[in-house]
Amino acid sequence: MQYADKLDSLEKRFDELSAQMADPAIISDNETYRKTAKAHRDLEEIVAKYREWRTASSNFAQARQMLAENDADMRAMAEEEIAGLEPQLVTLEDELKFLLLPKDPNDEKNVVIEIRAGTGGDEATLFAAEVFRMYTRYAETLRWRVEVTDMSESEVGGVKEVIALVSGDRVFSRMKYESGVHRVQRVPQTETQGRVHTSAITVAVLPEADDVEVHIEAKDIRIDTFCSSGPGGQSVNTTYSAVRITHLPTNTVVSCQDEKSQIKNREKAMRVLRSRLYEIEIEKQQAAIGAERKKMVGSGDRSEKIRTYNFPQNRVTDHRIGLTLHQLDLVMEGRLEPLIEGLTSYYNAEKMKQQAEDDSKNGSGPGHKAS
Repeated sequence: MQYADKLDSLEKRFDELSAQMADPAIISDNETYRKTAKAHRDLEEIVAKYREWRTASSNFAQARQMLAENDADMRAMAEEEIAGLEPQLVTLEDELKFLLLPKDPNDEKNVVIEIRAGTGGDEATLFAAEVFRMYTRYAETLRWRVEVTDMSESEVGGVKEVIALVSGDRVFSRMKYESGVHRVQRVPQTETQGRVHTSAITVAVLPEADDVEVHIEAKDIRIDTFCSSGPGGQSVNTTYSAVRITHLPTNTVVSCQDEKSQIKNREKAMRVLRSRLYEIEIEKQQAAIGAERKKMVGSGDRSEKIRTYNFPQNRVTDHRIGLTLHQLDLVMEGRLEPLIEGLTSYYNAEKMKQQAEDDSKNGSGPGHKAS
């Protein structure tokens, strides 16, 4: 096994964490226990897979020894077992290689999703509203929580811009490939001659940052309050509950008017602001990455056209992986699994390919043990 030493080390660490979780001193310290449990959970899958591989490898070695038996029936049984174990070992090794890839530190995070209408006027705003509904439906299937922080509606019932916080289990890991330009092709309701029009919206998915990752000085922000507008009941336009926060060094502006409470609006706006500043830092880091590596991981540039939704043909095409589905009606109802799983598989394969190239350059290819 190429990475046996590394896996042995991870298994040892996993056993240490298991013992710590049973230690009364750690159990009584909530913060320490939480960190220990998270570290234990992070290693659980790869250790279980390594133990599964080790059992299969042991059975394979025993079956090979049985080939030397004089008993013909025993040899036939060994050959049958070897035939079944060989592909299983290959699959397990591939899965272990994937699990050993460096994890995206943002995968566990909640996200801020921003959807804005682009070219296409009213039609673009209508599509922006539909895409937001699509993501909301998808979130419901995974029991995620969606909280709107700011929304600007159009006169035709669409959305010029919507910003929302999405919270749940590993949200960014599933949503991170949705950033980019989403294009729609269909006949608008206002079109009298039945011609298909093309409109576009932009989607940005930002990992939510916490206070530790992005520290914001009080002197660097300006907070303005104003009367909220739009749906909201009697308090609309009567109380200064809406909040606008400006980060002066970067001139980043965030507004929130979804809640009736100014305190809650301020809290939500700060969450969005931290995420935007965190994204700025990530973009600075990515700018330093070489062209080849950037190609491998994908730039995530939201100016890139990533997907086309063709309503007359009931077709959705993701241009990054060449995947076309003739079930647009289901996709718009939140059935995004085929697209998200296809994207995840593609980018994971690219990462494994890059890892193999790096190992080859570093002299730790097949036949070598990685420490």
